Formats: sequence, structure tokens, C-alpha cells
Amino acid sequence: MIRIEDLHKRFGDVVAVDGISFEAPDGQVTGLLGPNGAGKTTTLRMLYGLMRPDCGRIEVDGAEVSADPQAAQAKMGILPDSRGLYPRLTPREHLRYFGQLHGCADLDARIDELVQLLDMGAIADRRSEGFSQGERVKTALGRALVHDPANVILDEPTNGLDVMATRAMRGLIRRMREEGKCVLFSSHIMQEVSALCDRIIIISTGRIVAAGTPDELREQSGCDNLEDAFVTLTGLDEENT
Repeated sequence: MIRIEDLHKRFGDVVAVDGISFEAPDGQVTGLLGPNGAGKTTTLRMLYGLMRPDCGRIEVDGAEVSADPQAAQAKMGILPDSRGLYPRLTPREHLRYFGQLHGCADLDARIDELVQLLDMGAIADRRSEGFSQGERVKTALGRALVHDPANVILDEPTNGLDVMATRAMRGLIRRMREEGKCVLFSSHIMQEVSALCDRIIIISTGRIVAAGTPDELREQSGCDNLEDAFVTLTGLDEENT
């Protein structure tokens, strides 16, 4: 479980995150949505431990990120917005390197399992330099999952994937939910959010402006589809009138 309480972050005179609180429970997919500049990416980077909040608390399965970032990070699998691959390493070498960092047992079997699960057989032993966006996403996702984390954070996981890879990614997210994992993911594809998320957190101007199931958000906004609900609840429709 991921728990965020009264999170604040300021950059000079700019308030990026202004008192955000929410929980992402185990066995559910929680969507984190927001327009550009809303504070979503800053919130995720504080969750990863890449930034320290000005105040507030972030816990991952009881480990506080600010107090013990390594303990918290060990409980998470993270697919960040920047995939950050080592160009001279193959996908298999990426998985081995990060698996060793996490102290994974039976690592060879786990690597073989992920290569098959993510359909990386054709690229598993190629250097990642020159990979397509979809190949980079698969490699970074395998790296995030190699230690079988209980909490998985996915930032735009289908960005750059073709239709079949996107379907496979959605199936993987559903599988992780069925396994009881906590899945927190961001996406700008409303069809994807509506199909996958048990609960959605909408952030605008550094604050949570709405939260609930897709049906609850449609009801709150008085809109028939989630995209219109998102625009209404964030106030974007008012800005464009």
C-alpha cells in the first residue's frame, strides 16, 4: 500500500504540490491524472525518492520514503517517465544488473520468465542502443518488475507501444491487480484509465480536485464519458471559454 499525507513541494515562488493526500491500496489499480503542470510528475518523483517534499509524509508498506528511501524503494517497481536505459547493455543484462542490486534469488529463472512475459525474446540479447520506444518501455518495465515488487508505479506505461503491445500491457496490469499488488499509474489515455482503474485521483494546480471510481467521477461532473468529466473537474473547460 502507498499512503501520501499532506504533501507539499515548492520551487521558488511556484507551488508545485499543495497538500496532496491519498492512498493506493493493495489489489487495486489507482490512476493519478492531471493536466500538464498540475503537480503529478512532482508527486511521483517524491514518491520515487528522487525529490524530498517540503513537508508531508509518504509511506510504502509502512516504510517512510524520506526517512529510509532505500527500504521504500525496495518495495517498489518503478517505470518512470524517462526510461533511462544503459545503451551498451542488453535487456537481459539490464534485468540481471538490477536483479543483483535487489538481491534476487533464482535470478536466471526470473529473467527468463520476464523475457517471455514481456515478449522480449527477439531483443533480449541485443544492446539497447537504437531501440524503438516500445522496446525501451519493455526493457524498463522488466527492470522494474525483476524483484517482484508488491507496489508498482507506472508513468505513461503504454507511451510508444503499438496496438498489440498496448493490449499486452493492459493485460499485465490486470494480472498484477489479481495478484494483490498495489498498482499506481498515470496516463493521458482516458479509455485506458476507464478500463483499468478501480479508483482515480485527479490533480490540478497542485491539489486534488476529485477522487473516486470512474462512475463516481462521471456522476460528480454530470458527464457521460470520462474525458469530459476530467475536463470539467479540472476546470479546463472554463479556461477555454
